[in-house]
Formats: sequence, C-alpha cells, structure tokens
Amino acid sequence: MKFRRFFGLSDRPGSKKDRIRRANALHGQTIRYVAEMRDGIETIVGRGGNASVRAGELLIFSSNEVIFRSPCDTVMTADLLSGNGVVVEGPDSVSGLSDRTITVYFVDYHKH
Repeated sequence: MKFRRFFGLSDRPGSKKDRIRRANALHGQTIRYVAEMRDGIETIVGRGGNASVRAGELLIFSSNEVIFRSPCDTVMTADLLSGNGVVVEGPDSVSGLSDRTITVYFVDYHKH
C-alpha cells in the first residue's frame, strides 16, 4: 500500500475510499448545466449552480435548488471524455430514486 501512495497511484477503482476521493474532488466546481437521460431523451434538469460536499454527502445545486443528494461513499463518478464534466450515479434522496444517473457539465472543470 505504501508503494502505491509513494508513486501517486490511486486505490482500487470503485472502492469506498476512491468514491469518497472522487466526490470530494467535485467540491466547489461551478456548474454550467445538469442533464438526465429519461426515456432515451437527454433532458436539462438545471442550469448554473455548483457541486458541494457537506457532512459526507455530495450535493448538486442547480437552478436555485438541490438537484441531487447522495452519500459520498455510495456515489460513483466518471469523467466525460470531452473533459468538461462528469457522470454521477447513486442513490438520490431528493428524487427518492435508489439509482439515479445525471450528467453534470462544468464551466471550467479542473481535475484534482
């Protein structure tokens, strides 16, 4: 384990520690818009806002309301190939869905 940390290698992808680290990396990012795939059609569910981590939960604020709220250790994130956002998947307490997937596009995305 020390060997992996020394060379800057991350933990196993998908592990609890990796999910928490990736969710914390989104904290403070400014959102351009948030989209969700519904019935094969991508729908914009919010514009503007930011991503925040509070009390161990990832919160996506957009259009002056919380769009997505999930514990950091259960949320999975994947960077878009374009480099301007992430796909966020996990249980959402706002909509009540046990598995919700949204795409968050950032104004100026900086990976940590």
